[in-house]
Amino acid sequence: MLRVYNTLTRKKEDFQTLEPGKVKMYVCGVTVYNDAHVGHAMSALVFDVIRRYLEYQGYNVKHVMNYTDVDDKIINRASQLGEDPFRLAQRYIDDYRQNLTDLNVLPASSNPRATQTMTEILSMIQGLIEKGFAYAAPNGDVYFRVTKNPDYGKLSGRRLDDMQAGARIEVGEQKEHPMDFALWKSAKPGEPAWDSPWGKGRPGWHIECSAMNLSELGEQIDIHGGGNDLVFPHHENEIAQTESFTGKPFARYWLHNGMLQLGGEKMSKSVGNIVSIKEFLTKRDPDVMRMIVLNGSYRAPLIFNEETLDSAEKGLERLKSGLRPASPSASGLVPEAVTALATQCEATQQTFTDSMDDDFNSSGALAAIFELVRSINTARDHSATADQLHPAQATLRALAGILGLRLSEKKSDSGDADKFIALLVELRTEARKQKNWAMSDLIRDRLKELGVSIEDGKDGTNWRWG
Repeated sequence: MLRVYNTLTRKKEDFQTLEPGKVKMYVCGVTVYNDAHVGHAMSALVFDVIRRYLEYQGYNVKHVMNYTDVDDKIINRASQLGEDPFRLAQRYIDDYRQNLTDLNVLPASSNPRATQTMTEILSMIQGLIEKGFAYAAPNGDVYFRVTKNPDYGKLSGRRLDDMQAGARIEVGEQKEHPMDFALWKSAKPGEPAWDSPWGKGRPGWHIECSAMNLSELGEQIDIHGGGNDLVFPHHENEIAQTESFTGKPFARYWLHNGMLQLGGEKMSKSVGNIVSIKEFLTKRDPDVMRMIVLNGSYRAPLIFNEETLDSAEKGLERLKSGLRPASPSASGLVPEAVTALATQCEATQQTFTDSMDDDFNSSGALAAIFELVRSINTARDHSATADQLHPAQATLRALAGILGLRLSEKKSDSGDADKFIALLVELRTEARKQKNWAMSDLIRDRLKELGVSIEDGKDGTNWRWG
């Protein structure tokens, strides 16, 4: 039985869906006003792994990830660049989609946008007003009335009285209560605006997600996900307005990933310690980013530095080593050894599933795969044939695939490069025969700098990219 940690109840719970065999999952996407960074990649990868595992377990997953394409940040950024805000948003949406493809993130079932959900947003705001949960201020703003919702604060564990103590009403706001939040913002000169019963304006951030969720998945969903920085106020406000509108529990399970930290500090555009996904991909294999995520708990903070990157890269190469072919001169394992390798395959699959069933414990699942790699490499060293290795290697590739790892070798740009490297390896072999260790080591080290690995064995020297 799969068990997941629910932020709402602060405990692990058995996973039971609203409809048998189906999962409705909404994950908050990015606000598209700048290049997406590796913190965004972390969240996307976490929920990609969750989705892949649910599908592996036979669920039909409808995965919705939105784009916030109208927001203060987008408007301000467009103004700085002298660019149309809608054109700017589309440019960053296109870039992010390419980022996700490069990271091997499965495409979402749908990617709703705030600007394309305006009818639903207006209808939801009007419904909240009619039910007494929202009110229109004289200046054209519309606010959610938090005092009308007795459960406000249940996701974050905050009490309204405590929140009120540190809250204040900003200049220009016409709220009844300091914690009331905007559902609709009256138009300002030069900003995108839509017609509404309360005058021209645009939606608040929180109502956008609630309306897109309702439009795509209905009144109740199984999983609502996002980074733990969204617990308050974004997800708290989503719960309040959605449940006030529908009169039903919103999401069964709230799943939140931890934050990515650079040098011990949260990665943030406001701080300026940003590594974009584009920049990362120019330097590292996309699987390296996935390995960093898989190596820890998705709910915990993730340290991003050269040390963790190098460690993830080494782990990735170790996984790939399990897919190396058998030696052409392999004589074959004895029957007992073949049986032992098959037993390890079964044990690995069981441990993998047990780990992932425990709140998507990817580090435990990864450890199980490493055990299989160790057994495969031992069998190869003891003259296993390709046929004897194949079942275990197929299991390795299948389990890695459930985690979204491609385990692809680096490819040279041309066949000529491969031929040149093969020639250098041949020269190195001759240098070793002549005990010219300095030349042998020089060739090996220079090839390593170019991304070529050399492995010396009893059957000769092999090389590969990566």
